[in-house]
Amino acid sequence: MLPRLAVLTAAVCLAFPAATAGADGSYAFDGGTKKERETVVAALRASSFDWSVVPGPIVIHIVDGEPSRSIPGEIWLDADLLAAGEFAWGVVQHEYAHQVDYLLFDEAKRALLLKRLGGRDWCYSQPGLAHDLYGCERFASTLAWSFWPSPENSMRPTGRRDESAAMAPAKFRALVSRLTRQTTGRSVRKH
Repeated sequence: MLPRLAVLTAAVCLAFPAATAGADGSYAFDGGTKKERETVVAALRASSFDWSVVPGPIVIHIVDGEPSRSIPGEIWLDADLLAAGEFAWGVVQHEYAHQVDYLLFDEAKRALLLKRLGGRDWCYSQPGLAHDLYGCERFASTLAWSFWPSPENSMRPTGRRDESAAMAPAKFRALVSRLTRQTTGRSVRKH
């Protein structure tokens, strides 16, 4: 699967040369208008998370009417959501946070995160649970909130049981920094 994914990623990068690499990550766009792409870039730059620790490039597909989602190496974002501007930033960060999980964490790290963040299952091996009962979703929402704790963040918790409220941001940032440093040897905070 990985060689096929590498070939697909290379093909998309050649077909869609709008790519970037830096603290806001290494990614290539598939689709989207200039404004939609700028919204994605602004979202990643707003976060204090150093997305460049994630091996890339990540292919970001911008499509009309398709729900935002991620698989290893790829993200789909709804163009209508991106039209909301800053409101969409939390979702962009949430979907990129899944790449942190997919590409940097092993089962031991996921088990630790599930214990710390709560949930019944890490990531959809038990179908039919509510979104907030999956540890991977709690992780992605908490990362989006903890590294961009803005009142404008759509991942901002409104109650103690919200999926982004499982850990205090400072404690979560420290935990994620430790876990990613074990994998990459690098800090996850932009300097």
